[in-house]
Amino acid sequence: MTSADSSTSAGPRLLGPAEVRSLAASLGLRPTKQRGQNFVIDPNTVRRIVRAADLAPAGETVLEVGPGLGSLTLALLADGHRVTAVEIDPLLAGALPGTIAEYAPGQASALTVVLADAMAVSAEQIGAPDACVANLPYNVAVPVLLHLLEIAPTMRHGLVMVQSEVADRLAAPPGSRTYGVPSAKAAWYAEVRRAGPIGRNVFWPAPNVDSGLVAFSRRPAPETPATRAEVFAVIEGAFSQRRKTVRSALARWMPDRGRLDAVLEAAGIDPSLRGEMLGIEEFARIAGAAHQAQSPPPADAT
Repeated sequence: MTSADSSTSAGPRLLGPAEVRSLAASLGLRPTKQRGQNFVIDPNTVRRIVRAADLAPAGETVLEVGPGLGSLTLALLADGHRVTAVEIDPLLAGALPGTIAEYAPGQASALTVVLADAMAVSAEQIGAPDACVANLPYNVAVPVLLHLLEIAPTMRHGLVMVQSEVADRLAAPPGSRTYGVPSAKAAWYAEVRRAGPIGRNVFWPAPNVDSGLVAFSRRPAPETPATRAEVFAVIEGAFSQRRKTVRSALARWMPDRGRLDAVLEAAGIDPSLRGEMLGIEEFARIAGAAHQAQSPPPADAT
């Protein structure tokens, strides 16, 4: 079939290849590589994504980034969820409500469109989503995901599609070849895992990279007197020279070697380890020890 769910049966219809190309043509739209516009044209893929997201049967408020022409949006609405869609392209943001009204008239009121850059969107603009399900723009996937996790503490879980290599990095455990800054920063917010591959032929235009799904479940940040920014500075320093020991790599972060040695000792970190062997708890301990070393001693309570 060239059209997905194009029958006259009640309920939302999903977009197939013909519908995606027709919508794009009606808007005079040419997908741009700059904005990572690769539109999903396979209804089975968006159904699979919604199933894998493990959303509550009663319905959740889902944050979607880069809804494009509405393929995934329609699948989320069809499953009974409310969608807050963040779209940077004014043309696409303006057209999406009309597409939903045509293909899913009964769910049109469950859609909110926010015209914004997902890397700068505010908490006030997106409200309090329960989950995030999105085909993230591949060139900015990591900063977008980290930004959303930071500004939306109500976002308990989610599933995002990213470039396959990025999926590997986000889900990598300490000590693995792909473990790095994205892995450690994501671990501050959530448990992250790979949730399956996505083929190239489900997109229009087909990307020249493989894609993958990444699932995350929020967990409490490690207990530390340090701020998130302080912990992230340690992570960036530890991976700035990947083959160096953590003592050598963190020299730029803390040039005073004597003080650095004291901080690592206080944190219980072996200075001969490399940064990629440390998990988020260890990075938090290092930042916490440095934070406490900078703080004045508490005033005498007597």
